[in-house]
Amino acid sequence: MFMFEKPLGMVDTLPNLFEVKKKTRQAMTNVIEQWGFQFIETPTLEYYETVGVQSAILDQQLFKLLDQQGHTLVLRPDMTAPIARVAASKLYNHLYPLRLAYSANVFRAQHREGGRPAEFEQVGVELIGDGTTSADAEVIALMVATLKDAGLENFKIAIGHIEYANALFKEVLGNQERADVLRRYLYEKNYVGYKEHVKSLPLSSIDQERLFTLLTLRGGIDKVEAAKAIVSSKEARNSLEEISQLWSTLEAFQVTDYLKLDLNIVSHMSYYTGVLFEVYADNVGFVLGNGGRYDHLFEKFNHAAPATGFGIRLDRLIEALKMSDEQQLQCVIFSQERREEAIARTAELRANHKRVVMQDITGIKDVDSYTKHFVEVDYIIGSRKEEL
Repeated sequence: MFMFEKPLGMVDTLPNLFEVKKKTRQAMTNVIEQWGFQFIETPTLEYYETVGVQSAILDQQLFKLLDQQGHTLVLRPDMTAPIARVAASKLYNHLYPLRLAYSANVFRAQHREGGRPAEFEQVGVELIGDGTTSADAEVIALMVATLKDAGLENFKIAIGHIEYANALFKEVLGNQERADVLRRYLYEKNYVGYKEHVKSLPLSSIDQERLFTLLTLRGGIDKVEAAKAIVSSKEARNSLEEISQLWSTLEAFQVTDYLKLDLNIVSHMSYYTGVLFEVYADNVGFVLGNGGRYDHLFEKFNHAAPATGFGIRLDRLIEALKMSDEQQLQCVIFSQERREEAIARTAELRANHKRVVMQDITGIKDVDSYTKHFVEVDYIIGSRKEEL
């Protein structure tokens, strides 16, 4: 029954797509290394009580299993929590900021068929120990550079702040449960549902208008002034000041053409504490990657430290790139009596950085059909006398 089936949400990566992923990953990791970030690997399995609980991924999305001692383990659901565990225990000592990077698969259990993968690869960075907006700007500028080096041209990174919407909802609603409902609409990008729900609330027309105005706070940095007009709390105004400082620093990096302000951004990741950002491409309708500041996660590992970072989903980036998955393979087809010549010719081509298959002609049932897979074919067959 299950001979050709895979577990729900799991996918096979066939040779052509594997090559595309490898090229894209290499382009991304090269630029990340050039910015001074060091790559790290963590185990696929982690303890539920540490990484599983701290990951902020919903419990029902965790893959759980028991080890032989009866401890509950999880397949890592993200990379931020595992890196926080490693850094807190072995690397970070408060003396200087730490720049770490990763390229790894993460796992999110799916409970129904819907085209969403349960395993996917992320490439990302974590900048640990620097609580300044300069650190936030660095990771956003690096995200821009990483996407550009991967070949993506038309994209925007939307920047917001977790505290702004929280502060506004607290001012207007004064109730966490009511705020969570509106926050869910924003997370799902359901702006029609958001408006209808606001209309149903027992609020003054002024407060309703403040909540409606939140949806308009998307665009250039000039939207900060409109954002200031609908809030009064210190938390909200501090968040806007951070955004303004961040934008100014990003102007120095000369990347603001790739940015937009979006104060509607919220996240399902509960550990975010400040600046948030998401990246979109013009030709796809989903988030390619995201990131933000998480200054309290390290406290969960008894080692307080500010931190910020981003993660990019490799599968979604490749879809946005619309890269050709055709492999530029050459082939040398030979007959057995001329094997040595074929080996020499193949070695010559490979020395010139060509990707070459060497194939004995007696192992092919249909030569015409087989050779269609290659951009160039050399035939070294028959006797040398026949060739002359």
